[in-house]
Amino acid sequence: MAVYLEDKRLVKQLLAGDQSAFDGFFDENFARLYRFAIARMTHDPDAARDIVQVTLTKAIRKMSTYRAESALFTWLCAICRNEISDWLAKQGRRQEHIVLTEDFPEVQAAVDSFQAPAQEDPERQYRRAETLRLIQVALDRLPAKYGDVLEWKYVEGWSINEIAEQLNIGTEATQSLLARAKRAFADVYSAMVYAIDENADGLMHR
Repeated sequence: MAVYLEDKRLVKQLLAGDQSAFDGFFDENFARLYRFAIARMTHDPDAARDIVQVTLTKAIRKMSTYRAESALFTWLCAICRNEISDWLAKQGRRQEHIVLTEDFPEVQAAVDSFQAPAQEDPERQYRRAETLRLIQVALDRLPAKYGDVLEWKYVEGWSINEIAEQLNIGTEATQSLLARAKRAFADVYSAMVYAIDENADGLMHR
């Protein structure tokens, strides 16, 4: 069983009351958890921020139960998922996945091809939902900085200059970072789709 030693060390620092570790923990995980939550909460930014705050607060209280058998962020996502489920139940809403993909043509084409009202074609509606779910999983698997710049550009609509200012780097470096993030996203997404297709083919030929 894998043990996530870096995460284990960080948790040890948090439990010891290390303020710099605590600040880093929030800075590192807030944006990633927000991205995780917003795609699952019918794009309600205020509620998503509240959910992330609750998630991180509960995580701190439960930190002594973390055993480093999964990545710390995966553990946080499990807590966040439970909070989202409670929120959706209270709102009487079903879960939806909303991800903007304007500059990912191969993904956008896949999403567009599945656009159909549920009452007209339930199977295509299901396939579209599965595609959007894969997109979100791919975003969740990216390094934090890649996920951040993609969120700022394609969800928040920030300009290159605004992202550069946020990161305190030049515009050329920002464009380069964004290009690497897009390539990383495309690689992760394509690999996931390929694996699913391979599994499906294997099942069909049994």
